[in-house]
Amino acid sequence: MKQRQTQRIKTIQEFHKSRGLPNPEHPLVSIIDYSSINPHIDVAGVNWIFDFYMISVKRGIDGKIYYGQQEFDFDEGVMIFMEPNQVLRIQPDPQTTEQRSGWMLLIHPDFLWNTSLAKTIKGYDFFDYSVKEGLFLSEKEQKTLNNIIENIRQEYHTNIDKYSKQIIISQIESLLNYSERFYNRQFITREKSNHQILERLEKLLTEYFNNDDLISKGLPTVRLVAESLNISPQYLSGLLKVVTGQNTQQHIHEKLIEKAKEKLSTSDLSVSQIAYELGFEHSQSFSKLFKTKTNQSPLAFRQSFR
Repeated sequence: MKQRQTQRIKTIQEFHKSRGLPNPEHPLVSIIDYSSINPHIDVAGVNWIFDFYMISVKRGIDGKIYYGQQEFDFDEGVMIFMEPNQVLRIQPDPQTTEQRSGWMLLIHPDFLWNTSLAKTIKGYDFFDYSVKEGLFLSEKEQKTLNNIIENIRQEYHTNIDKYSKQIIISQIESLLNYSERFYNRQFITREKSNHQILERLEKLLTEYFNNDDLISKGLPTVRLVAESLNISPQYLSGLLKVVTGQNTQQHIHEKLIEKAKEKLSTSDLSVSQIAYELGFEHSQSFSKLFKTKTNQSPLAFRQSFR
């Protein structure tokens, strides 16, 4: 199999050039209309790595986008977020007749230097979501975000002065905060999809803790669980937090305690043996977690059944 080429784009100016666009009006921040990108430029067969943030809303996707190992083929009103050093692959569809629309906002990290956003941008988990976990926007939500994008565009087009940077930073913060609000809405309203994830999580954890090989495998990690469900750890924890009030780690612990209670009440295994069978290297760690979750020691719990 032919090895896929990897191409790193270091600057926003370089990105513009690679897409057949004129030079950006600002070297560190740019808004690009998808309809202005030359569709005939060959971008297939390459893993793209960007040294800047990319926030994008696109309709009429002409082909598929691969983000890491995940495939993205949604065709309307989906918003995706990429941070520097993430890998993107595009497979255009030459047969498409659909009209592309939408925008992408490019932000170089240097633009954030010495601002509050330089630190807080790391707190938005959706930059670590996979593309297939994109934000599905209603028309009203997209209009809200489009207005913010237009404010940013006008600011760097016409008003470059000592106030411009902070005004643009404030607009980007608003964009991110609205996106976080809309993601929380999505966790609630995409009920069927979310319930299927919860059902798969419950089945996965049950099978994991019923496995006799738990001693060698150890306790399941959040990353292992998320990868088994084929979603990102951040998206899974965000979804669970909104829908159930608990994050992924808490769900793992809940299932663990459920299994521990079963063993304590139905077997004569010692607490140390049970801890070992559940994947703990040290029984003290198991006893501490059990007491934290139940307000009882494992022995006190067992004695309540005798």
